[in-house]
Amino acid sequence: MSPETLHRFQFAFTITYHYLFPQLSMGLALLLVVLKTRERFWGDREAGEAAEFWTGIFGINFVFGVVTGIPMEFQFGTNWSRFSEAAGGVVGSTLAQEGVFAFILESAFLGLLVYGRKRIGPTAHWFSAVAVCVGAWISGYFITCTNAWMQHPVGTSTGPGGNIVLTSLGAVLTNPWELWSYPHVMLGACMTAATVMAAVGAYYLLERRHENQARLYLRLGVGAGLLAAVGLAFPTGDGMAHTLAVDQPAAFAGMEALFHSQSGAPLAIIGQPNMAQQQLDNPIQVPRMLSFLTYKSWQAPVKGLDQIPADQWPPAIPLLYYAYHIMVGLGTGLIALMGLAALAWWTGRLWTSRWLLWLMVLAAPFPYIANTFGWMTSEIGRQPWVIYGLMRTDQAYSPQVGAGSVLFTLLGFMGLYALLSLLFLVLMGRSLKQGPGADGHGG
Repeated sequence: MSPETLHRFQFAFTITYHYLFPQLSMGLALLLVVLKTRERFWGDREAGEAAEFWTGIFGINFVFGVVTGIPMEFQFGTNWSRFSEAAGGVVGSTLAQEGVFAFILESAFLGLLVYGRKRIGPTAHWFSAVAVCVGAWISGYFITCTNAWMQHPVGTSTGPGGNIVLTSLGAVLTNPWELWSYPHVMLGACMTAATVMAAVGAYYLLERRHENQARLYLRLGVGAGLLAAVGLAFPTGDGMAHTLAVDQPAAFAGMEALFHSQSGAPLAIIGQPNMAQQQLDNPIQVPRMLSFLTYKSWQAPVKGLDQIPADQWPPAIPLLYYAYHIMVGLGTGLIALMGLAALAWWTGRLWTSRWLLWLMVLAAPFPYIANTFGWMTSEIGRQPWVIYGLMRTDQAYSPQVGAGSVLFTLLGFMGLYALLSLLFLVLMGRSLKQGPGADGHGG
């Protein structure tokens, strides 16, 4: 492998592994506020017990998110020094604000949330949950701001030495790309948390343990999950698709394997991109649907790859196509599952329908997979640019760090993260085995 490929693979591996944890904690932070609000203002003791249990789950994920997030900061210097030299004044601003305004707020109040239940008043404890949620969601905002600027650079100019100079922090923080990417990412986090909560509730019902708590987990998980799943499809997913079609037409065409521009373009449900023949083999398509979904017109022209210079195509179009379709397929499946569970809840059959409860348990990994492939779609689609239109990826990595050094550290990360995975599974398994009401939750 070339040094560039190894640099990219190492960053992709470490950030994919890292994001397994904050996607749960960001979504769970909001659900904890719901539970704490029911306890504080409605006197719901079961909600308070549930909040105590899920605070323990949140704390485990938060710690592992911090541990796996630290290497990401260093990789900007070790693996992507030319990117950092050129764009450090921009990405350094947003990442620094994430640390100062979000991470410190979240971590400080998390201590009160975990250990302060019996030491501070109920209102202060409720407020600590709100502060943790605000910190987590502000953190997500600054991180997605950084990515949004790399996808759609605004508020900057190019200096005489080729470095990118920040001219308007306000423009960076109000990037039009962020209008859709931030709510889409956060709804994805809510989808993960809601599905995991519902899966735990379904598991406890199947085991006939903690049944009152299990019903609460299912009610909250299914309700929040259905809202999040629908919101991911529309309006945020729809808005992201339109933004991509306008700002990154090569990525949009690659996602659909649309090799030739068309008026009334079809929507590909399934098929295999054939790069040699520049066509989609064995397609199942909905006629004119892509034009309608993108531009709200059945006959609207959609730009294909034939109108884009080949050196600006994403270099891995088949991977981009499959990543996007896996994300959409899993998202559609989650909408159907949450809708079916909501119907069963409304008719009173959710608690006794073992096949549906098993589906809820088995669905727990699906939001993780969908979120991962969603980020892959975004990042692969931006290629060959690391900063879209300004800096290509082959100009951004550290040339002084050879392939052997990157491979050595990559293997080290893989070994270390394998051990962390075992520790995480042990801690989560112990928490789930003990269940709500066990000693050690909430302090």
